[in-house]
Amino acid sequence: MKTVVHWFRKGLRIHDNPALRHAVDLVLENPNETVLRPIFILDPGIRETLLVGPNRWRFLQESLAELDENLKIINSRLYVVRGNAVDVLARLFKEWNVTTITWEYDIEPFSVKRDGHVEKIAHDFGVNVVIEKSHTIYDHEEIIKKNRGKPTLTYNSFLSIAATCEISPPLDPPNKLPKGISTFMDKDEKRDSHCYDVPSLSELGVSPTDCGPHKFPGGETEALLRMEAHLERTNYICTFEKPNTSPNSLEPSTTVLSPYLKFGCLSSRLFFKRLNEVTAGKKHSQPPVSLAGQLIWRDFYYCVASCTPNFDKMKGNPVCIQIPWGTNEQHLEAWRNGQTGYPFIDAIMRQLKQEGWIHHLARHAVACFLTRGDLWISWEEGKKVFEEYLLDADWALNAGNWMWLSASAFYYQYYRVYSPISFGKKTDKEGKYIKKYVPELKNYPAGIIFEPWKASKAEQKKYGCVIGEDYPERLVIHDDAKDINMEKMKKAYAKNRETKAGTSKPVKEENDDEDTKRKSTTKIKSPPKKVVKKK
Repeated sequence: MKTVVHWFRKGLRIHDNPALRHAVDLVLENPNETVLRPIFILDPGIRETLLVGPNRWRFLQESLAELDENLKIINSRLYVVRGNAVDVLARLFKEWNVTTITWEYDIEPFSVKRDGHVEKIAHDFGVNVVIEKSHTIYDHEEIIKKNRGKPTLTYNSFLSIAATCEISPPLDPPNKLPKGISTFMDKDEKRDSHCYDVPSLSELGVSPTDCGPHKFPGGETEALLRMEAHLERTNYICTFEKPNTSPNSLEPSTTVLSPYLKFGCLSSRLFFKRLNEVTAGKKHSQPPVSLAGQLIWRDFYYCVASCTPNFDKMKGNPVCIQIPWGTNEQHLEAWRNGQTGYPFIDAIMRQLKQEGWIHHLARHAVACFLTRGDLWISWEEGKKVFEEYLLDADWALNAGNWMWLSASAFYYQYYRVYSPISFGKKTDKEGKYIKKYVPELKNYPAGIIFEPWKASKAEQKKYGCVIGEDYPERLVIHDDAKDINMEKMKKAYAKNRETKAGTSKPVKEENDDEDTKRKSTTKIKSPPKKVVKKK
């Protein structure tokens, strides 16, 4: 028997998965001589190279288990193979008599390097390689080509070019394979088939007690149910504007579909299509603040990241302003653990660590606080913390957003600083969010909970939380730190202009910040009927 392998990486779904669809179709062409083997490669060494917290491990484990169940619907299963991807595939190409391998294209530098090695090995074994693009809405190579071979560095310019591009419509799940097709090569392998089972949490080195509240279960089924539940709220979809949602509501004020998009449990093309169907013929918000606009932000960062060297670093990154950030391990750890002395900031960081998700505007607040606003610590350090704790930690988006919020790239009004006091008051005047995540302050009244240091010592004892004993004192005085940091930013920007003078113009200072509620009038081109395959 010959084998067609589909290699799952991010696209952990069976809907709108053109690479999986291609593999299934190959088997259906000759079902008597060919079997399908969908695989996921679990590299034990990944724990040493990637920052992954327990909540994200749980999400991955659940997504793999759900994927295995969904593959059974088409009369297949998921093979989880342990080991280094390059070594594993070299072995499987021979042992399984593989004729074709398919996978979804990935832009991350690690993946690009690894995939290059796999393509070479596949060539040596005479294995055909089919790579499809389906993780984003648009084909970024087309965007870059239309922009004269360069990435677009502003959201509006990306939107304008994207409006001229065709979008491949989302695909239905593949057809079922005939029942009775053997998925195992021989009796010995069938007997040992359990070695390909989905890993348990314990195999991933995670105890259930390590995880926080189970608010966002992983998997394709949950992703589709959550999407459809939100799409039924027509008025919510049509009037959605990200700046008008609450960063500190007790329950999410946004869809929380980002983790499902990150792992590919949900197709961004399907979500984009369904959003356009709901808003068609109705008055609705526009990009960048609309829900469709949020998906386009994702594509924007992927496009820039796909062709920018060192995109996740400051040095050697051509789109990033070089800023002489300081180092302070004590301040960094206090920020990471929600111990800065600013209740709003601390509540956000504690929610992040406990639940694996925080509102996008909450991310704005804590990122600004760590970098240009208060602590003057590099955005790269904050990126690492988000990479570990966020369920939706995405290489391109994480780096892009941190550069934006530190005013290192894409956004240049560095003097617009989020207040760690007044910003949270706008949507939570009583401080209920703080009381939930910073319970030390639960007895503080609404008028002072955002600034507990203003309470007298007697009042602090009355409320059961003495500042400096039961809750930390402020790491810095915000107004003083902000003024000092603004001068540092001013000097860094001046030096950047001097460095670029005579060589290339600095990045255009165009304000696409979501907080300004700026709306683009660019129309999104309707998806064509014909599928455009990119291999």
